[in-house]
Amino acid sequence: MFIAMGLSVIVSVLDAFGLSMFLPLLQVVDTNKVGSVVEMGNLDFLIKGIERFGFKLDIWFVLIFMIIIFLFKGMAYYLSLAYSIVLQQTFIKNIRLKLLNALNNISFKSFIVADAGKIQNVMNGEVDRVVRAYNAYFGSFQNAIMVVVYMSFAFFVNAQFALLIMVGGLTTNIIYNTIYKLTKKASRKFSSSNNLYQGEVIQHVSNFKYLKATGLNYLYGDKMKTTIETIEASRKRMGILSSIGVAVREPMLVIVVATVILIQTQVLGGTMGTILISLLFFYRALVALVYVQLGWNEFMSVSGSLESMVDFQQEIEQNKEETGTVPFSHFKNEINIDHLTFSFGDTKILDDITLCIKKNQIVAFVGESGGGKTTLVNIIAGLLKADKGSCVVDGIPFQDLEIRSYRKRIGYITQDSVIFNDTIYNNVTAWAAPTPENIQRFGKVIRQASLFNFIEGLTKGMHTELGNNGINLSGGQKQRISIARELFKDIDILIMDEATSALDSETEVAIQQSIDALKGNYTILIVAHRLSTIRNADRIVLINKGRIENEGSFSELIYKHPQFKKLVELQEV
Repeated sequence: MFIAMGLSVIVSVLDAFGLSMFLPLLQVVDTNKVGSVVEMGNLDFLIKGIERFGFKLDIWFVLIFMIIIFLFKGMAYYLSLAYSIVLQQTFIKNIRLKLLNALNNISFKSFIVADAGKIQNVMNGEVDRVVRAYNAYFGSFQNAIMVVVYMSFAFFVNAQFALLIMVGGLTTNIIYNTIYKLTKKASRKFSSSNNLYQGEVIQHVSNFKYLKATGLNYLYGDKMKTTIETIEASRKRMGILSSIGVAVREPMLVIVVATVILIQTQVLGGTMGTILISLLFFYRALVALVYVQLGWNEFMSVSGSLESMVDFQQEIEQNKEETGTVPFSHFKNEINIDHLTFSFGDTKILDDITLCIKKNQIVAFVGESGGGKTTLVNIIAGLLKADKGSCVVDGIPFQDLEIRSYRKRIGYITQDSVIFNDTIYNNVTAWAAPTPENIQRFGKVIRQASLFNFIEGLTKGMHTELGNNGINLSGGQKQRISIARELFKDIDILIMDEATSALDSETEVAIQQSIDALKGNYTILIVAHRLSTIRNADRIVLINKGRIENEGSFSELIYKHPQFKKLVELQEV
């Protein structure tokens, strides 16, 4: 910023010196004389200096001198603009990276209750508005420097005239201050409504099938229309306020200048020579001052976005995920959970859970919906932090783990498979470079996930584009790609949360075969309602209302737990 300020000062000073030669030029042309015929007030040192160096003050010299000065000004102005662009891009890049890092570091518990619309709006729309805020702020900053430089030159020429102009310029701020306040208020409302609208768009798109099928899409559309009208009303108000600022700019300038010239010549007896040169500087100063005011009004119009972004950053920072320092390389022995309790707000989800999970076991969690099964595996995955009790992996308490290194050893597959709009290869390898080693590894994991024959039958093979959210795939194919992706990561623990609940029986069997083929090579944790998928599990843990009710193998639970036996009979497993 100091470099930018210095460049702005250089541009303004060079421009001021160039302007100061206009009066000598006019007088030389008018009188056809040379020498000290020019009235320049305290700036006559410039003419005397030129004469002292032996230069002849004629029209040729004055024109050449002006051209040289303005050439240097042009060079300085280019450097100033180019450097401003560099600053702007650095500023915006840093904001985007900071927001991205902050979002990645937010705790999962905080994320699931966060406003998705606000997140999307801040990450996209608000950042673009911050670009406008930056340009407006920096432009006002540069114009303010020009005001100071031109005012200094004007005071040097004729302090009395300069003082009158300054009073007139400050008077115009009364009008602009009112515009600033109204614009800032409209900007806050605009950002707030925009956050709401982004959330509504997300919900409309994600629930479109349901809304369309039930005819609720138009009712929900009416709700969105109200938000749109609020947004556009705020935008309209800001535009009108900005238009007022632009429209009154020139009339105010002329009124101020005309009034001051009249006072200076008719009341104070000033000479037109010094008035003209001062007027050149002050016209520049007043124009710059108006641009300061207009730029600041533009800044106010997007100040709501800045406030929204600051609030968002503070909110994320306050909910930043805590992490330990002990790195995790591989899962070697066991995970021990001791008297673990977890609540969400005032609702207790897990109560006094004690459990030991051995390496390379298949452990299944079953029970009624809302019993806490998914919450438990989310704690094991390091997504949630227990309120009480302990969770220890290979003797390392979770709070001491460097959580990112631990999560790299975990694969996570849910009912809604995550498929990116990209090729099969990139979906499985997570955009790993297509080196011979990675391609060989890709071939291994697609066989483990029973995908080899499917991919071989495609015209483009592993380079086949899968479309938005895997629109070109069946449910089973999506799940197999999800399994292959987790295996490609070189994991120790594979979590499957209702991964087969939305599949038909035939596909479920195929996925089950894929899981069985992984037995003994990975620690597999399965959350399931359909008991057929967990028949071959080493242990089944029954969870009811946040507590472990019983555990054992499939056959053991049939024998010792009547409710489990009844579920098996109902599902005809």
